[in-house]
Amino acid sequence: MTLHARLSNFWRKAVQTGRLAIGVPDYDNYVAHMRAHHAGTRVMSYAEFFNERQQKRYGNGRTGCC
Repeated sequence: MTLHARLSNFWRKAVQTGRLAIGVPDYDNYVAHMRAHHAGTRVMSYAEFFNERQQKRYGNGRTGCC
């Protein structure tokens, strides 16, 4: 593997880790997963994906039971 390829791979993983750490969903991984495991299912657009993940994370804006 060339130095350029290793640096590129490192940077991609660092960006992915950073996004996960701050709660930004990884759309590219979602698309790859859908194509590999759910070929007949429609893939959400980035906006749909982001909104769905935000809704799952924050729900209706309230946290806790009350």
